[in-house]
Amino acid sequence: MTFKSLMLGACSVLAIAGVATGSAAAETLTIATVNNGDMIRMQKLTDDFTAKNPGIEVEWVTLEENVLRQKVTTDVATKGGQYDVMTIGTYEVPIWGSKGWLVSLNDLPASYDVDDILPAIRGGLTVDGELYAAPFYGESSMVMYRKDLMEKAGLEMPEAPSWSFVRDAAKAMTDKDAGVYGICLRGKAGWGENMAFLTATANSFGAKWFDMDWKPQFDSAEWKEALTFYIEMMNESGPPGASSNGFNENLSLTQTGKCGMWIDATVAASFVTNPKDSTVADKMDFALAPDNGLGKRGNWLWAWSLAIPAGTKQEGAAKKFVEWATSKEYLALVAENEGWANVPPGTRASLYENPEYAKVPFAKMTLDSINSADPQNPTVDEVPYVGVQFVAIPEFQGIATAVGQQFSAALAGTTSIDDALANAQRLTTRAMTKAGYIK
Repeated sequence: MTFKSLMLGACSVLAIAGVATGSAAAETLTIATVNNGDMIRMQKLTDDFTAKNPGIEVEWVTLEENVLRQKVTTDVATKGGQYDVMTIGTYEVPIWGSKGWLVSLNDLPASYDVDDILPAIRGGLTVDGELYAAPFYGESSMVMYRKDLMEKAGLEMPEAPSWSFVRDAAKAMTDKDAGVYGICLRGKAGWGENMAFLTATANSFGAKWFDMDWKPQFDSAEWKEALTFYIEMMNESGPPGASSNGFNENLSLTQTGKCGMWIDATVAASFVTNPKDSTVADKMDFALAPDNGLGKRGNWLWAWSLAIPAGTKQEGAAKKFVEWATSKEYLALVAENEGWANVPPGTRASLYENPEYAKVPFAKMTLDSINSADPQNPTVDEVPYVGVQFVAIPEFQGIATAVGQQFSAALAGTTSIDDALANAQRLTTRAMTKAGYIK
C-alpha cells in the first residue's frame, strides 16, 4: 500500500470518527408551539439561536391552538417526553407547576433579568416563588377598529367604550352588500377560543362561572343577558359563518378590510397595522375593551409562554432556548429584522420604557389593557376562583370546551340561547359534582 493510500485511509477514518462524535454530541430540541404570527417569526429567527449554541438543533411542531393544547396536555401529564419545550398559557402554568410537571426556571442567569418581567405577567407564571414558564408575549384584549368606517358612520370611538356604544357602532358600520361587517368576534368552540372571549365579556355583564359554593351559574339572568347580547349583535353586524371563526380567521377578515371592529388579543395589533399583511394598516386605531357600567371591562390577561416539561431529557439545552427566545436581546433582534411594531409585546417593563417602542401606536393601549385586568378579582361579585377568561382549576378546559360547543351552536342557530344555557348548566353541574366540588 502506498503512503498516499495510507494517508487517505487515515483521513477517512478520522472523518467518520468526527462525524460520529459530532452526531453523538448534537442535541435536537423538539419545540411545540401555536401557529400565531409571533411564533412564526420566532421560527424564522432560529438561526440566531443555533449560531450562538453550536451543537443544538431545533425541530418545530406548529399546531392550531386547540390541537396544541390537547397534545401538550397529554404529553406533559404522562411525562411522555415528546417535546422539550412547549408553548403554554397562563391557565396551564400554575396548575402544571404545582403538580411537578414543569421544570423550574428560577436558575436562569442574572443577565436574563427576571425582575424586568411585568408583575402581572410574571405572577401568573409563578407558583410558591418558583417561575415555571417564561413569557414569550403577554396580552390583554382591546377594540381594534377602522377609523375611516367610524368617521363615515358619524361616530367617534371613546377611549373606554361601553358595550351599547359598540353595538350601535357595529350596526352603523355594517355594509353587507360591500362585504363589510361592523363587528368580528370569536365564535369557534374551544375553552381558549370562544369561551375566552365570552367569559371575559360575561364578567363585564356581572356574570360568573360559579358562586362561592362552586355551583354553576349559567341559569342566571346575567349569563342570559351576556349571551343574548353577543348573539344578537353578531346576527345584526357580524360576518357569515362566525361560529367557525377564531383568532386567526378574524385576523384575516380584519386584515382584508372586512371588519369594522374586532375585539380580541392586543397582540394582534402588530398584524393589523403591518402594511405587508394588512390592506387597512393605516386605518386602524385602538380602544379599551368595552364595559357595561358595572366596574369590569371585558378584557382578559394572558401570556403565551415557553415551558420545559419534566419529561425532557435535554433540560440544559431547553433552558438555553427558553432564555434566548424570551430575552431582551431577542426583542432587539426582532426590532432589527422586523421593526419595533413587530416585537413580541407585553412581557418586559424595559420595552415600554424604550423611546422607540413608545412611538408604536398601540403600545400604550396594550400596557393599559394588561394593567387593567385583575385575575385575582375577575368578576363583579365575589367568586372562589382566579382567572379572567378562565377558571384556574384543572377541570376547566374540558368543561369550557363543552360549554363552548353549546354557545357556538347557539351562534350558528342550530340551538336556542335558552337551550344552550340549560345544557351548559347541566353539563357543568355534572362535571363539578363528579370532580367533588359540589355534592
